[in-house]
Amino acid sequence: MNVSHATSANVDALFQPTMVGDIEVPNRIVMAPLTRNRASAGNVPTELNATYYAQRASAGLIIAEATQISPEGQGYIATPGIHSREQIEGWKKVTAAVHAKGGRIVLQLWHVGRISHVSLQPDGKPPVAPSAIRAEAKTFIAEGFVDVSAPRALALEEIPALIDSYRQAAANAREAGFDGVEVHGANGYLIDQFLRDKSNHRTDAYGGGIENRTRLLFEVCQAVAGEIGAGRTAVRLSPLTHSGDIADSSPQRLFNRAVERLAGLNLAYLHIIEGETAGAREPEPFDYERMRKPFKGAWMVNNGYDRAMAIDEVASGRADLVAFGREFLANPDLPRRLRENAALNKPDPKTFYGGGAEGYTDYLALD
Repeated sequence: MNVSHATSANVDALFQPTMVGDIEVPNRIVMAPLTRNRASAGNVPTELNATYYAQRASAGLIIAEATQISPEGQGYIATPGIHSREQIEGWKKVTAAVHAKGGRIVLQLWHVGRISHVSLQPDGKPPVAPSAIRAEAKTFIAEGFVDVSAPRALALEEIPALIDSYRQAAANAREAGFDGVEVHGANGYLIDQFLRDKSNHRTDAYGGGIENRTRLLFEVCQAVAGEIGAGRTAVRLSPLTHSGDIADSSPQRLFNRAVERLAGLNLAYLHIIEGETAGAREPEPFDYERMRKPFKGAWMVNNGYDRAMAIDEVASGRADLVAFGREFLANPDLPRRLRENAALNKPDPKTFYGGGAEGYTDYLALD
């Protein structure tokens, strides 16, 4: 739909309040999780992070940046965690600042799996993965972008503790003041590595057929929902992405079944990256409507949406929420700009990863 043809009624669809599980949101515009590499020593959030998120509190929902659930879950330098007392206290500053502006914020729970480097791992040990297969991928460390390290395969007896680390991270997030959590099951990180037959060559209960490969996703979400409530638990999936050297021989069958299993948990929402992450929206045929059919919670779409596309998607009922990434980097007041069809600031890629206030909290609002 052309922007000029967007009726006021259709535009208003983006600004209707709704319930997302147990979270009431004032509009359908979501700030996507965006890694910015600005955590302090100990991977602790700071006052600068609080300012950044509070500036964007007019979003219907903020999904805070991917946050490691354990020291082993880290894959990039200066990304925040949610496993230490200092990190919990740091995040309290962020959630308090967002709530003071009337915003809603959930935390994305992250374990990178094999997309890591030994320099970021406890005692310099190899990162963990479903199978000992090194990804053809890069990560970001003190020296800059480097090849990821070769991983070791998680032992079967280690998986219950891994699942519990997600549960504990969700409990920590609620203590830190978050309105809920989003389990990161996308973009080639640990849960996604278990889902795909290219990266998962296990022969136990977590490998082989689709039922086994979707087991970890289901058990993690079940544990998290059991800890903080299904209405405050969500998942992000990316059926067609190749990020992190990920692929599957039958993505439609795999993700149809994954969503069928998740549907039984009554989660708050599913966050779906359509097509390649930050790339082509239709790299191959995929029936998202078929995948969505069993799921009764809110449906959030992401990847390359502009104003007209977002209006059409929500007004038509094909989605309940639309997540924007780069647009929120440079436009702290993005919802107002979308409502008024105002020009958007352009983000500066040189300031995306690492640094201070420049390119982070210094983008101007309309006023």
